[in-house]
Amino acid sequence: MTMREALVTSSAPSAIGPYSQGIRSGRLVFTSGQLPMTPSGELISEDIARAARRSLQNVMAVLGEAGGTAQDVVKVTIFLSDLADFGAVNEVYGEFFAEPYPARSCVQVAKLPKDARIEIEATACIDDTLPS
Repeated sequence: MTMREALVTSSAPSAIGPYSQGIRSGRLVFTSGQLPMTPSGELISEDIARAARRSLQNVMAVLGEAGGTAQDVVKVTIFLSDLADFGAVNEVYGEFFAEPYPARSCVQVAKLPKDARIEIEATACIDDTLPS
């Protein structure tokens, strides 16, 4: 039976439903989709670059609870309400990730919770035996 550990951090907004901010199962970490919300719950929506940065900061905060960093991320999924924001999001994304970049999907969706413009989730593989 696989052990699962719920990840909880005050450095990212609380879950807005019956789910965990993230789950660690062995070496794997799965973040829930992170909206561009501050830890206190303020939604950032007017500026897509600022919103993308906040969503990624939230992803990193959840990963950090498991001892992970951006270097541990193997897959990212980005949900956008408007694919025209793709270029601006890519610029911000480059602030967080370096080569070799994680695998990634980016899709336009009809609607996101709280009418957010972006939501980002990540999967990481953390090897506790390797030095950082």
